[in-house]
Amino acid sequence: MAFEMTRIIAGKRKTAVAKLRFKTGTGKVFFNHLPATELPLFHKLALAEPLRLYEQELGDPLKVDFHIKAIGGGKEAQMQAGRLAIAKALLYITGSETLKKTFIKYDRNMVVADSRRKEANKPNDSAPRARRQKSYR
Repeated sequence: MAFEMTRIIAGKRKTAVAKLRFKTGTGKVFFNHLPATELPLFHKLALAEPLRLYEQELGDPLKVDFHIKAIGGGKEAQMQAGRLAIAKALLYITGSETLKKTFIKYDRNMVVADSRRKEANKPNDSAPRARRQKSYR
């Protein structure tokens, strides 16, 4: 596994952006300076999904530490952005097409960012789809 050590890989979800740096290590994941083991259960599982698929597909244990820093959005969007960043980093490190196909088969949002965004409010109205009530009297 030959890869560039200073590479930053980003994952996005809604308005959350997760920037990931990786270096050779023991396979630990840190999210906003916190070890992934100290995160709530579903957040821990979301960040572990790409790593588990990697181990199932390629078999060899990973010798890389991931440091994720997430900003913007909410907690769930930050976790999904971090998950995307880990999957992108694994694809960058391995260069494996079979791993990419496995990620896409499992969940396409592991490889391709979800481009949906909040709909903008319309002029002179309170919400994107709501309309002013009409009075007949």
